[in-house]
Amino acid sequence: MNAPYPFSAVVGLDDLKLALLLNAVSPRVGGVLVRGEKGTAKSTIVRALAAQLPAIDVVPGCRFACDPAAPDPSCPDGPHEPGGPATTRSSALVELPVGASEDRLTGSLDVERALTEGVKAFEPGLLAAAHRGVLYVDEVNLLHDHLVDLLLDAAALGTCHVERESLSVRHAARFLLVGTMNPEEGELRPQLLDRFGLTVEVAASREPGERAEVVRRRLAFEADPAAFAARWAGAEAELAGRIAAARDRLGRVRLPDERLPDERLEQIAAVCAGFEVDGLRADLVTANAALAHAAWQGRDEVTADDVRAAARLALPHRRRRDPFDAPGLDESLLDELLDGSSPDDDPPPDGGGDQGGGGGGEGPPPPPRDGGQGPAEAPETGPADGERHGGGERVAGAAAPHAVPRLEVPGVGDGAAGRRSRARTARGRVTGARRPADRVRDPHVVATLLAAAPRQRARGRSGAGLVLRPDDLREAVREGREGNLVLFVVDASGSMAARRRMTTVKTAVLSLLLDAYQRRDKVGLITFRGRTADLVLPPTSSVEAGAARLRALPTGGRTPLAAGLVRAAEVLRAERLRDPARRPLLVVVTDGRATADGDVDRAAGLLAGTAGIVVDCEDGPVRLGLAGRLAVRMDARLVPLGDLDGIVRAHRKAA
Repeated sequence: MNAPYPFSAVVGLDDLKLALLLNAVSPRVGGVLVRGEKGTAKSTIVRALAAQLPAIDVVPGCRFACDPAAPDPSCPDGPHEPGGPATTRSSALVELPVGASEDRLTGSLDVERALTEGVKAFEPGLLAAAHRGVLYVDEVNLLHDHLVDLLLDAAALGTCHVERESLSVRHAARFLLVGTMNPEEGELRPQLLDRFGLTVEVAASREPGERAEVVRRRLAFEADPAAFAARWAGAEAELAGRIAAARDRLGRVRLPDERLPDERLEQIAAVCAGFEVDGLRADLVTANAALAHAAWQGRDEVTADDVRAAARLALPHRRRRDPFDAPGLDESLLDELLDGSSPDDDPPPDGGGDQGGGGGGEGPPPPPRDGGQGPAEAPETGPADGERHGGGERVAGAAAPHAVPRLEVPGVGDGAAGRRSRARTARGRVTGARRPADRVRDPHVVATLLAAAPRQRARGRSGAGLVLRPDDLREAVREGREGNLVLFVVDASGSMAARRRMTTVKTAVLSLLLDAYQRRDKVGLITFRGRTADLVLPPTSSVEAGAARLRALPTGGRTPLAAGLVRAAEVLRAERLRDPARRPLLVVVTDGRATADGDVDRAAGLLAGTAGIVVDCEDGPVRLGLAGRLAVRMDARLVPLGDLDGIVRAHRKAA
């Protein structure tokens, strides 16, 4: 097996290195979420760190990696006597695949042995394998939410509880949790984001010299991994020794200073309150990270520098108020809070603004969103047709998104992860039973017994128990919710360009995008104006990207409605091949007017059989009903722009 890439050889990424090392020193910090674009060495550095963790002593033969000096009293393989035999091995690096099931993560009853041999045996999962090591989840944002919940619960408690199939098991599960994600593929829900102790944003360096050094080292490693690792062996040994020393020192580090016993705690509380984070988890994570940072720096007492370093990593992802906002932290405000001052201690004279943009006690104002629009409703002042661009184009603002009723795809799908439409899923209510295609994951006991009962005489049953065979086994069929591909086709032509009208349209689509974010959908955005239709957002789980493109969307020109529908058909056809389990929902936002060449009837026929909504944007006292005719051609449901409640009624009727 090739040697892993050395941790010390990774160029740059100082914040990520520090976050990983703080967790290596103290698992109480709560793990690291690494956010960044593809190709930024996220996976490389995690695997490199695992190789530098100190070796551990384990009880021989224990599947749960119990420490011989202090074994887990509830270990399913126990009881183990303290101070018993020991064997030494490297710290484990366990990778959780995106498609893992719940029993693969937590462990479960060995169903086949239970039904065929009558043995109640527990099969450990990945949480047991990761105990006292590293649990790495690549693309954690694509993992099923209920698995992320289980994962973060175990990381926070240091214990895994399994309650299923009349089995009750508890075992220790303390590990360094690292999740990586590309925000372009979708965000974690804020509730789950908050459960990660630290978060780091990574991006490739824009410095040519640094980029060249990255390539130089990577080419040298790929040419001869062993020789490259040997060149960095000294630095790696020093790093491993420093991690071990910091772990030993951690128990002696004091958070309160003996002379000012509450100063550091009050600093932490002031920083968390000043950034208006919810709950107290941020305070606890910051305190634990500050302790780990002091130990890493070789100190026995926490200083203000330790608190600052901890807050920079623990607070950015907890400041989000809008799921379309990226995590961030105002470091000038952080310095003011640590110094014991407030942003409004020195208000600018005569109501003027200072260079820091503070004042009013609210801290620096949040940065504007894409396109310059803030979170508040678009102002009603200024030119009636919005901001003008070249060629008669205009860009209208959007008001804050609002709640919308759930759009559903009729029928029952195959269960792509999400919360929108009905689907066959691994979790949910039981609707039937079936023969398993593979190993039984979710047994249906009653169906299994009914399958075996008629064969008891032929099998020579003589006692009270049933005689079972593997082909009697049945698994439960469950129905839950799935995510869908919501493809928006938005009319951006001149007939939609009146400022108030396009603001309403953008607000409605932004609200539907927020709904898609909450229901874990993939989204795509097609716009049509002039003579063409453009796929401005290919199908993705990143609704933030969709919101940004929508806010900056200009309007003006002719209305190539047919081109927009043809482009939608092409995108849906490609997505059926790429992601066949995810059913599409088409949302066409238009007033129905078509002023460019094209056969609208033929284009609408290409979308027959696709669940669709036509949002009618026509207004005014005289209406032509063109959007209604389009809905009939597409076999879609018509919903007036101002009456989104009609979506629920329409889809109940369709189902």
